[in-house]
Amino acid sequence: MPTTGSPLSAYPPLNVQVHTPRLSLLGATDELLERLVPTVRKGVAIKPPWPFDDPMSLYADSPEREWGWLRAVWRGRGQVSESLWRLYFVVVVDGEPVGMQDLIGRDFAAFGTVTTFSWLSPDVRGGGLGKEMRQAVLQLAFDGLGAREAGSDAFVDNHASNRVSQALGYVPNGVDWDTRRGEPAEIKRWRLTREQWIKRRRDDIELVAVDDCLPVLGIGLPPAD
Repeated sequence: MPTTGSPLSAYPPLNVQVHTPRLSLLGATDELLERLVPTVRKGVAIKPPWPFDDPMSLYADSPEREWGWLRAVWRGRGQVSESLWRLYFVVVVDGEPVGMQDLIGRDFAAFGTVTTFSWLSPDVRGGGLGKEMRQAVLQLAFDGLGAREAGSDAFVDNHASNRVSQALGYVPNGVDWDTRRGEPAEIKRWRLTREQWIKRRRDDIELVAVDDCLPVLGIGLPPAD
């Protein structure tokens, strides 16, 4: 499967890659982020369901939109500890960057839990890429990092995200609240255990350069299943 062809970074999280037959998740280097800027500049939050109030949601006008987005990624890449880390990946399809998929760990050494966050260019939504990129990042979480459980949250009217969670074996895990465009909205929470993931585990997803990344995140080698 293809890789970026770029020299390896001195910072291991930027070398991590996940490849499926349809797409690749590549560590979000500045080079890849620059290639995503035109998509960000066009704007992502263009119609309901509205996403979270987050710099990644791209509500601001351009150029503040891309500035805020870049600062958020740079800040997240630099604030890494055993208690909190966030891995940023650019989603690449046929050589073109089309969105991002993040993997977040809070107190991972103690609990082994992760959550995910993602967005896709409106031009490629509706073709199953959302499900494919979630499967890719779950393979990294469970197989590569040894996670025990993965969570996902989506606003109740974000039917596409909630359908992906349901299709991948997540089970409902209560409700919560967050804001979007400054207004409160209800969130549906989902939970996927390692045992549930193993039932749907794929054998056509390749992980690259994960072991070198583990010490940065304070993680030992994952258990073998």
